[in-house]
Amino acid sequence: MTIMSRVAAFFRSRWLGGVPLDRLFWRDLVVVGTAINVASSVAALILLGLKLPLALVLAVHFAPVPYNIFLTFAVWRTAGKSSGVKAPLMTLGATLWLILVVVA
Repeated sequence: MTIMSRVAAFFRSRWLGGVPLDRLFWRDLVVVGTAINVASSVAALILLGLKLPLALVLAVHFAPVPYNIFLTFAVWRTAGKSSGVKAPLMTLGATLWLILVVVA
């Protein structure tokens, strides 16, 4: 399996609800998504400290935003197919997380 097909399978499985909601929310969104955002912010601060162009700094800082939006919508879609009390709470949590990582 090529790297591109593995990446496509990763996104497809999350978009189509093929990943359990708990794993999608806690591992993919909260842990990995937050780590990517922190790394991007640190890299942007380093670039800013090196006095590189502001456009580059902002591009690096906001680079994870499309992935953040994807993860949030994937949680919403998967939660919509789930029942129970956790689904709406995870939808709310994903929404608040998206707001936090985009604003911060």
